[in-house]
Amino acid sequence: MADTAPDTARERIPTVIADGVDIVYRVNGTGAGRGSATAALNRILRRKQAEKAAGVRRVHAVRNVSFVAYRGEAIGLIGTNGSGKSTLLKAVAGLLPVERGRIYTDGQPSLLGVNAALMKDLTGERNVILGGLAMGMSREEIKARYQEIVDFSGINEKGDFITLPMRTYSSGMAARLRFSIAAAKDHDVLLIDEALATGDRKFQKRSEARIRELRKQAGTVFLVSHNNKSIRDTCDRVLWLERGELRMDGPTDEVLREYEKFTGDGVTKKPAKSAKPSAASGSAGTSGTSGTSGTAEPAQAAVPS
Repeated sequence: MADTAPDTARERIPTVIADGVDIVYRVNGTGAGRGSATAALNRILRRKQAEKAAGVRRVHAVRNVSFVAYRGEAIGLIGTNGSGKSTLLKAVAGLLPVERGRIYTDGQPSLLGVNAALMKDLTGERNVILGGLAMGMSREEIKARYQEIVDFSGINEKGDFITLPMRTYSSGMAARLRFSIAAAKDHDVLLIDEALATGDRKFQKRSEARIRELRKQAGTVFLVSHNNKSIRDTCDRVLWLERGELRMDGPTDEVLREYEKFTGDGVTKKPAKSAKPSAASGSAGTSGTSGTSGTAEPAQAAVPS
């Protein structure tokens, strides 16, 4: 009887490998006289000395996180506020460097968040074109999918809003249009940050169905959400981050059950870990590395979420 193990191994194709990832933010102190241009120049020229003098605080946003994501998976990222979910997602997308460890990706990750930047002074129509081009679609592809994007977003259900500037949209309308643009393309790795928290239940159902389609088309989807129902309806695996550490990595129901014990009714006991996340090897056969080891410094953003 033929051994089927090699075929099974080929089917589980890694798309994202995080190997011992640490991400550190540096937040400037508020000491008197430290905000001058001279002090800023000194920080550039002699960073280590300036950090000590200025009282720069290091915020360890993500601590030694390792996991392997495979093609066809939809993975939820959960955790209380400030646990490092969005920070990790940005690092996977290549928007933040890592302090230590490495992130490897097979294909190009695409990050979609409710704050994803389109141009608010342009019409929705122009932003569909702009967003499509930014994702690597040709003008012909955008034209072919334009009406599908508009219909999916529901922007025109109560008027011809697609021809109006995006600054006239509600936050929910703008978020729906961003999701619709991103979902029009098949992605190698799609990273979604709270996008399903916007819109009515009708739009959320359309979004969840679209994520399931993306998975069937050999992509990998990551979803950050505080809505446990969206996670249950969409994801088959969950990573639980807490204070920057990976607490659990396992099947959705199992991880959410422990997470809800942790957050519900004042329970604060330390949860039991499920199967340990797979440690990644730097020799993994993936391409398109994102993030490097060393002391690269993320932009001084707001407190990580």
